Amino acid sequence: MSLDLFRLDGQVALVTGGDKGLGRGIAVALAQAGADVAVVSRSGQHDDTLEAIHAAGRRGLGLVADLSSTAPVAELVAETLARLGRLDILVNNAGIIRRAPAAEYAWEDWRAVLDVNLDAVWALCQAAGRPMLAQGYGKIINVASLLAFQGGIRVPAYAAAKHAVAGLTKALANEWAGRGVHVNAIAPGYMVTDNTRALRDDPERVRQILERIPAGRWGTPVDLAGAAVFLASSASDYVHGHVLVVDGGWLAR
Repeated sequence: MSLDLFRLDGQVALVTGGDKGLGRGIAVALAQAGADVAVVSRSGQHDDTLEAIHAAGRRGLGLVADLSSTAPVAELVAETLARLGRLDILVNNAGIIRRAPAAEYAWEDWRAVLDVNLDAVWALCQAAGRPMLAQGYGKIINVASLLAFQGGIRVPAYAAAKHAVAGLTKALANEWAGRGVHVNAIAPGYMVTDNTRALRDDPERVRQILERIPAGRWGTPVDLAGAAVFLASSASDYVHGHVLVVDGGWLAR
């Protein structure tokens, strides 16, 4: 049946930033579709996510790493392979944002955002891509943003990083599609997460944002669940190098 194409039984996923927000929602959705899931968090406070994974009848593995450096990347992949037996799906979700006017933007903030939002993404794609290429199959999902298409306001490093993630996604797809490894991205719209708290605390920005979203609301982690499962599953086996926008219609406005 066509619905079986969305099943992930017997597969193993690695999800960064999986302790809360969009990462937690994606990790749980993959588990509910049948995958065992390794959850990476900086805080180590991923017990709620692991509990939900176990409730779905799947194995969960909690891993702690600070992705402001690429140093932990090889160990994250090695630990997943050693303890869960394989690696079929990578979700690069971890990210940070720093806001300031461009003329006043500190180099330290620029570097911090690029370290997590781009360098760690590249390093994880490469480290996870190697065993995927060796087994002839894999699904890599990079979490981009609407700011892979737009410039935003007061977030130059974030916009630069997310544009780069979209380009990296396409570059890797060009090299790896013929070898069984799918590389795609999800571009969430305005979502209720920690990264958007400053916006949601500003009544004027909330009004401006909601006026442009045809759906009339901010997104939630649940809104990404279907997109993530689709890109992780065999249902997307002829999808390569695509940036799937999940934004309530924002870009169509």
